[in-house]
Amino acid sequence: MANANATPESPTRLWINVVGLLCSLLAVAAIKYFKLELPVRTTVAVLVCLALALPIILLEAWRLKPQTNSSAGLQLDKRRGNWPRTVTKLIGFYACLGLVALVYWILPEYHGDFYQHYFFVLFTFLPYWLVLAIPYFYFVDSAMQSPKDAYWRLGRLILAKPITDADRANADIGQLFLGWLVKLFFLPLMFVYLGNNLDTLLNSNSQLFSGGFQQWFDFAFNFLYYIDLLIVTVGYVFTLRLLDSHIRSTEPSLLGWAVALMCYQPFWSLFSGTYIQYDQGPAWGHWFWQTPWAYGLWGTGILALLMIYVWASMAFGIRFSNLTHRGILTNGPFQFTKHPAYVSKNLSWWMISMPFMVSASLDQTLRQCAMLLLLNGVYFLRARTEEKHLSRDTDYVVYANYMEQHGMFAWLGRWLPWLRFAPGKLFANGEKFAQKLTVEKGAAYVK
Repeated sequence: MANANATPESPTRLWINVVGLLCSLLAVAAIKYFKLELPVRTTVAVLVCLALALPIILLEAWRLKPQTNSSAGLQLDKRRGNWPRTVTKLIGFYACLGLVALVYWILPEYHGDFYQHYFFVLFTFLPYWLVLAIPYFYFVDSAMQSPKDAYWRLGRLILAKPITDADRANADIGQLFLGWLVKLFFLPLMFVYLGNNLDTLLNSNSQLFSGGFQQWFDFAFNFLYYIDLLIVTVGYVFTLRLLDSHIRSTEPSLLGWAVALMCYQPFWSLFSGTYIQYDQGPAWGHWFWQTPWAYGLWGTGILALLMIYVWASMAFGIRFSNLTHRGILTNGPFQFTKHPAYVSKNLSWWMISMPFMVSASLDQTLRQCAMLLLLNGVYFLRARTEEKHLSRDTDYVVYANYMEQHGMFAWLGRWLPWLRFAPGKLFANGEKFAQKLTVEKGAAYVK
């Protein structure tokens, strides 16, 4: 098991995120209990997101002071305002918003009713966002140790003003666009899913626990995914340097993007419908319905895996985001394995699918198992590309090396060496890099 003396410190604390979650769930309970008539469904979704985020932000500011982290790149006690530079950054920022709007306008995917609630919220808050960005950019710029960031470089490019170090400017602007691409794709999808699950939660039967295990299982299944979607949605919104929750880097490889995007709509329907139709057949409960104890035992196992999956999401707090680096997590289930969410999610799919697999013909069983293994392989590639991306941060290399020796799956790496994390494969000279880590991190971080 990893501990604070063996791995880098996590940027957040699980107890802080739990407090935020409890506040959000209390907001849901109050809305349901008092039958509050709010104007539109999206108002409820925004309120529960704020009820999660604000307590976390306030508690982190009080106990952790994330604005003082070296990764935030701020010196609040040495602020020096610069309006011309701030205006240049705002031009870059507004240009990014314009490009996002252009993508939404061009692509047919965003012209249907599916995203109408998301766009209602977006258009409602956009004017306030545009105005509040002005003091925020000025304040943060005045405190930045290196204020000439990607927004400044993009603004200079738009204004046709010279930029020194063109290669770095192109890389920074490219990373900026990739970060916005992550948000423009995932945020609307997660917000809509959150609203759907929230509706189900608010409309759940008050006689829930008198309906037997099946009814309770259905509620718990939706409830756990609701918590996950709540944290995920908040994570895509609060990417702010002042909170040290900003995007530090975005997945640079095409493979990393491909294996991540294929797991989400609309790409998942295209991919699964053609190549991974492993889940056709009766639901898992069909095979256990006549044996209540087996039904309850198997269903509890599925829920336990989903709880681990949600536990992993909670460890992120306001920092969740696919395809980005926003701090190295070493808390919660990340104390035991590098990819707790992927492991638990893939195991849950086997539990959900295996009953009907083994009941089919041998040929059909083997085909369905092979297709589910293919999906497991997709998540293995997601894990590998994430590791390669995060390994640009020395903290992650320290953490990953420790987990290879002391994590719960360390034994698996000893039996299958190709599964192991290997800094030597990711860096030109692994031995010199390890020596560099020893100097930078001190003896407490050495295996």
